[in-house]
Amino acid sequence: MAAPSMAAALAASLPAAPVAAAPSAPTYQAIPSSMSKAIDIEADIPLNIVQLDALVVTKIIKHAREAPSTTAHGLLLGLDLDGVLEISNSFPLPQHHGDNEAEKGSKTIARHQASMLRSLKEVQADDSVVGFYQATTLGAFFNQTLLDTQAIHQDKLRHGGIVIVHDLSQTAKGNASFRAFRLTAAFFDAYKRSNFSTASLISHRLTFSSILEEVPLKIRTNPLLSSFLGTVAEPATPQSTGASALDPSFSVLELGTAGITRNMEQIVEAVEAYRTEEGNLSYLSRQIARERAKADAYVAKRKEENQVRIAQGLAPLPEEDVARLFKIPPEPSRLESLLLLGQIDAYAKSLEGTASTGLLKMYGAKAGSGGDKDSE
Repeated sequence: MAAPSMAAALAASLPAAPVAAAPSAPTYQAIPSSMSKAIDIEADIPLNIVQLDALVVTKIIKHAREAPSTTAHGLLLGLDLDGVLEISNSFPLPQHHGDNEAEKGSKTIARHQASMLRSLKEVQADDSVVGFYQATTLGAFFNQTLLDTQAIHQDKLRHGGIVIVHDLSQTAKGNASFRAFRLTAAFFDAYKRSNFSTASLISHRLTFSSILEEVPLKIRTNPLLSSFLGTVAEPATPQSTGASALDPSFSVLELGTAGITRNMEQIVEAVEAYRTEEGNLSYLSRQIARERAKADAYVAKRKEENQVRIAQGLAPLPEEDVARLFKIPPEPSRLESLLLLGQIDAYAKSLEGTASTGLLKMYGAKAGSGGDKDSE
């Protein structure tokens, strides 16, 4: 066996190098709820304006146009800073149709939402939900689903969240319509109490116009996008041989009477639905009044019997629970009536704008064709 070398002998005589300990993973402690409000300074700054990024505008328009129905909706992502809610991204949510698929659709939406937020977080994109968007037609966005969703966001999000309403009918005419809303404090208080009786509406001073409050909205475009839009919209010069980037449009020559018929049909349907709802409320009110009259008559009769028995020296009859003897139904909710009134008002305002524009165009066409001149 060969003798060990001098280098090996020296290496063996040296002390062994200490093994470095593996770095321990950092530990984080959750901020106590009592200190979260003190640390979150932005929560005390009221929300004054909503800033919508141009990318979000194009995504919402594309989703609303390609959706199979006019109820396209999705989530809005961004952050709020110094009273400005900056919406920088969005993604659509799947739709479900029919009452039988409601529970299955809700689970599908929840899984899709969680998957999208997780993917956005992995690529370090904005993953903070600040509200949702809803597509509608003719400005009629008053419905129970929108209020329920906004109430959930307003209860959980820091500044209550925002709902962006996109009107498809206005966009089809070349006017991209985007409006930001949130629930008023009075309506949100009544909603949390689940009380929309007549007394509650009077105490909260609620009407269809005080359900939602509009927040100022502005659209932000970066310089690159502004330059691109300017290039696309610029007409071709006579010296250039190429065609224009945009095809010629003659939409301004339309009289604008195509949507009036549909608008009138929507108003008639909403008025009929409101009349039906008012008829149901009147029937329930009469039923409640009859049951209360029976209960009051029973109480008055029992009091007279007890007075007679006391006069005869007998023990009075025990008082019975009137609510157990008479099933008095609770006062019906008037929320549906408020929503129908809001729809009628939205349809009427849309008809006003469409009819006024069409009327001006028809007068202009008549004047241009010489129809106002006396026939010779």
